[in-house]
Amino acid sequence: MTKVILKRKIAMRIANGHPWIFANEIEKTEGAVDAGGIADVFFHDGKFAGRGYVNPQSQIMVRLLTRRKEEIDEQFFFRRINEAWKYRQKIGYTENCRLIFGEADEMPALIIDKFNDYFVIQTMALGIDVWKPAIVKALQKIFSPKGIYERNDVPVRELEGLQQQKGFLSEPFDTNIIINENGLQFHVDIENGQKTGYFLDQRDNRRQIQHIVKGADVLGAFTYTGTFEIHAAHYGAKSVHGLDISENAVAQATKNAQLNKLDHICKFETINAFDALKNWGKEGRQYDVVMLDPPAFTKSRETIQKAITGYKEINLRGMKLLRDGGFLVTSSCTNLVQPELFLQVIDMAARDARKKIKQVTFRAQASDHPIVWGMENTNYLKFLIVEVSNK
Repeated sequence: MTKVILKRKIAMRIANGHPWIFANEIEKTEGAVDAGGIADVFFHDGKFAGRGYVNPQSQIMVRLLTRRKEEIDEQFFFRRINEAWKYRQKIGYTENCRLIFGEADEMPALIIDKFNDYFVIQTMALGIDVWKPAIVKALQKIFSPKGIYERNDVPVRELEGLQQQKGFLSEPFDTNIIINENGLQFHVDIENGQKTGYFLDQRDNRRQIQHIVKGADVLGAFTYTGTFEIHAAHYGAKSVHGLDISENAVAQATKNAQLNKLDHICKFETINAFDALKNWGKEGRQYDVVMLDPPAFTKSRETIQKAITGYKEINLRGMKLLRDGGFLVTSSCTNLVQPELFLQVIDMAARDARKKIKQVTFRAQASDHPIVWGMENTNYLKFLIVEVSNK
C-alpha cells in the first residue's frame, strides 16, 4: 500500500473532513505511487488520516474515500451506492434524483443521476474512473436498470490525464426519455443534453414560483429546455416568454411545452438573453415576473470578478423590466460565488436600478444534492425570489 505523509502545517479542512489533499500539502510518499491506485494517508504525527485514490498528475493528488482502514473493493462501492440510495429514499427522492453527489456521498469526483429506470454516470477523476466497472455492477445489482450511460464528455477529465468520452455502459437503449416532475412531463436527452441531460437540482425550487405567477406576464431568460417557464404556465401564468441563445434548447423547450399542452401560453425564442434584457428595458417592456437562470459565469477563482459583474448586470436589467411590485426569480449555479456574496450582488443591482427589494425565499439546491458543512463545493446553487418595487 502506498503511504502518503502530510506536512505538519496543512489546511484544517482535511482534519475537519474534507477529502481533497493537494500536492503541496504532502511531505513525502512511501512505496510506488500508481496513478489511480489506493493510498493510505497519515498526518505528520503518524495518525491515520484516511484511505483514498491517488494521482500524481493531478493538483488534487489524493481524494479520500474513507477515514477508516477498510478495504476498497467492489463491495465497498456497492455499500456506498446502497447507502446513498437508502438516504434518498428516506428524504423522498426516488423516481428521479441525484443518486451520488461526489464528495457529499463520500465518493469524490463521481456523479450518478437516476432518471426513472435509467442512470447517467460521470467519473471525473482517474481514481474513480478505475472503479467504473464496479460502480456499474453495483447499479445493476441494486436497481436492475433499463439502461446505464456515461457522460464523460467533460473537459475536467483531461486534467486527470483522461479522455473525454460518452456511450453506453449497458445494452444500448433509446437515450431520449420522458420524466415526471411536479405533475409535469419533460423530455430528457441523456446523450446530448447539458451535463447529464437534465438539471435535477432546481426541481424543488421550480415549485416555489407557483403563487407569484398566477395571472402574470412572465419572462424567462436562459431558459434552456423551458422547465421554469413550463412550470409558470402550469401554475396559471397568463403569458410566458422564454429566451435562450441555443436553437436546440429552444426546440426542446417548445417540445416540452407541447408535451404538457401548454404551448398556447409558452413561447420560446432563440436570442442572446443579455442583449434582450438590455434592449427591452430601453424599449419599456414590462413583466410581472422575470426569471433568470444563467449558466455558471465562472469556473475559476481568477474570473470571479467578471462573474460578479455579469450577475449584477443581468439582475439589474431584470429588475428594470418588472412592473412595480413584480417578482424577480434569480439563480446562480457556481460554488465560487458563495450565498452571502450572491445576495450582496443582488443588493448592489437593486441599488443601481433604484429599486426596493423584499425577500420572498432564498434556497439552495434540492436535498438529493446534499450540502456537507465544511465542503464549500457542495453548497453551489443559490435560488432567490424577491419582490421588486419602485423607491
